[in-house]
Amino acid sequence: MNVRRRLISTLAATAATTLGLATLSACSGDAAAGGGDDSGRIDVVASFYPMAFLAEQIGGAHVHVSSLTQPGQEPHDLELSAQQIVQVEKADAVLYLKNLQPAVNKTVAGSQVRTKIDAASLTTLEKHGNEVGGHAAEHDDHADEESAGLDPHIWLDPVRYAQVAEGVGKAFEKADPDHAADYKKNTAALVGRLDDLNTKFEDGLADTRTKVFITTHAAFGYLAERYGLTEEAISGLDPDSEPSGARVRALEKMAKADGVSTVFYETLVSDKTAKTIAGDAGLKTDVLDPIEGIVEGKSRGKDYFAVQEANLKALRTALGSK
Repeated sequence: MNVRRRLISTLAATAATTLGLATLSACSGDAAAGGGDDSGRIDVVASFYPMAFLAEQIGGAHVHVSSLTQPGQEPHDLELSAQQIVQVEKADAVLYLKNLQPAVNKTVAGSQVRTKIDAASLTTLEKHGNEVGGHAAEHDDHADEESAGLDPHIWLDPVRYAQVAEGVGKAFEKADPDHAADYKKNTAALVGRLDDLNTKFEDGLADTRTKVFITTHAAFGYLAERYGLTEEAISGLDPDSEPSGARVRALEKMAKADGVSTVFYETLVSDKTAKTIAGDAGLKTDVLDPIEGIVEGKSRGKDYFAVQEANLKALRTALGSK
């Protein structure tokens, strides 16, 4: 199951009808801020960090952003306060990712915000279960709704993330034509950096001892597909779900057969399960960050690109890159 870029014209047509802008949760000090900006900047609310990062990078000085998900907060379980619901209502625009945060979906759908954009509409989502990528991806097309759902973790694939960036950039140009040249320039710069990151992953993971890695959270399906790897997740798309005993035994057997050395866990969820399984199977543990938020002192980098570089390094080590 290969990931393919959408045509830019499709992205532009989709984005032209809506405006997406986000807040950088790690940099936004007042999550309740909203309802206008005396400087004349566009006032935007974003659902969580990856959407916020796009908005900050593309919007630059022409936008004011605020975040619904705070640093260190697990985004999947976000519940909005009455104050945050008002924040959304007062915004000029909202940028979110459907299928990730049900509370945000509901609030945006019921709001009177003039411009709304679902980042998932700028690329394609696929069904991913506990196993995805490489040979495993071939049977995911036939997975039923109970065993696999639409995976929202598109930002972990630099190519898909670049698709979304292109669409957001086009939306900004349409919404604020006076600054269209700046949005176009910023988008091109961001997409260029994402293209470079994609090349680093391609080169860095091209020749490895094994192509299989184990994670606690099935967040890396798109990344696995992109670079010919197989992600074996302890739990599914929900990072808090508990694995069955049969799943744990299967992972331990698979780890031995495929030469897996490491069980990855993430920064915003407990590492207890990963360490238990690793201990029983004689494996190491390490961090593979889904970049759902940047937390000072915990995240392995200050922004999306720095954390992705750390993820690449961790994968190269665990997979035995040559």
